[in-house]
Amino acid sequence: MKIYYEDSLPYADEFFSELGDSQVFSHKDVDAKRVADADVLLVRSTTKVNAQLLDLNKNIRYVGTATAGTNHLDANYLRSRGLGLHSAAGCNAVAVAEYVLSALYVMADKLDWQLTEKTVGIVGVGHVGSSLSAKLSALGIRHLLCDPPLDDTGDSRDFVDMSQIMQCDIISLHVPLIEGGKYNTAHLFDAKRLEMLSETQLLINACRGEVVDNKALLANFEAGKKLNVVLDVWENEPNIDQALVPFVALATAHIAGHTVEGKARGTEMLYQQVCKQFGLSPTKKLSDYLPVPQPDSIRVDETLRGQALFSALVLSVYDIRNDSKLFKESIHQPDQFRYIRKNYSIRREFAALSVNAGNYPESEAIYALGFNRK
Repeated sequence: MKIYYEDSLPYADEFFSELGDSQVFSHKDVDAKRVADADVLLVRSTTKVNAQLLDLNKNIRYVGTATAGTNHLDANYLRSRGLGLHSAAGCNAVAVAEYVLSALYVMADKLDWQLTEKTVGIVGVGHVGSSLSAKLSALGIRHLLCDPPLDDTGDSRDFVDMSQIMQCDIISLHVPLIEGGKYNTAHLFDAKRLEMLSETQLLINACRGEVVDNKALLANFEAGKKLNVVLDVWENEPNIDQALVPFVALATAHIAGHTVEGKARGTEMLYQQVCKQFGLSPTKKLSDYLPVPQPDSIRVDETLRGQALFSALVLSVYDIRNDSKLFKESIHQPDQFRYIRKNYSIRREFAALSVNAGNYPESEAIYALGFNRK
């Protein structure tokens, strides 16, 4: 079995080398000839899989992306070849939820907010939105859920509509990009909806850039409206609108899901799928390869309580301000956007670290966030 994998898949050689003849490729120079004899093709979002890439291939039996999104896979073409649409949906859910928490604590400090006095509206309650909901519940932060497709399937959770979301203090977007139809999310926040936002609200987009109309957002800023916005994703990446960047409170290069665990979990999920498809027994797991973080534990400041305690813990693992500062200082052309993403200093998730919370009243909340007991 010939297995071709993109060079940005962590631990791909460790997972796949024993399953067949494994070959690595770069998205920069991969073409139809390079993968013409592949039985298995494993990519990330930097490789577009379509007729142009696979028409020379007569043997392909599995195509998978080690990412949650699948916009780079031509679903119609794959179906025409009898191939499924395989992804690693949910692989980065924890990472994105933790990114949002970092943004919340930084913005709460900037705006002098107590988060337990605010309401968060989560738009899109799939893997990421559900993970964020669980963490907000652990912190005692009130939040509302909006997800029309899930609501229509009979999901038992309580959902609200977008009119109620627009009344929330904080709005966090976690929807897939759907263009047109009943559940359209393209420009979900268009000029009209952005105009409804007040300067006392916070909008976070860590899903798809096209969900927010960037031109309309820039027009609001240039008109003097002082909106509070956090953007990890942008329209037309990597050719983003440079003029928008200085206005955004916290700006990053589509790295919300880029933890060691999140990226490597995507590879593990594809490994499990390939084993299942080809009738093989999986013998490897992610924990076999993850490095031990240094340091591997956090000491809690005994003088802190409540929001100050949680903020210190979250920001000690991941402080979004560092990424935002680097992004704003260096992003001047598309190549720099690509460079920041490709060379991102990948962070760890809360679960990689231990905390001795002792008899803290907040100890159960600390562990519910994902931290390990020491």
